[in-house]
Amino acid sequence: MKGDISNKLCCFPKNRSGKITGYQNDDLKMPSKIIEMGLLPETVFRILYQAPFSGPLYIEFGDEKSRIALREEEARFIIVEKT
Repeated sequence: MKGDISNKLCCFPKNRSGKITGYQNDDLKMPSKIIEMGLLPETVFRILYQAPFSGPLYIEFGDEKSRIALREEEARFIIVEKT
């Protein structure tokens, strides 16, 4: 995958809070399940765990503290900022 990944969910530090600011969808391959799961812009999240060797991310998000696992390739579509 091309481009700077420093502001992507896949590279966000563990145990720090952040906010989703948008999506990178230049090649129109963004999985729709990201939106269906509720990972919408302005959603606050925290990365709880990342499996070794670029494995899935386990994140907590939203006011209800929902928890999901996301593949790293899916997390690369999500643009974030620190809060």
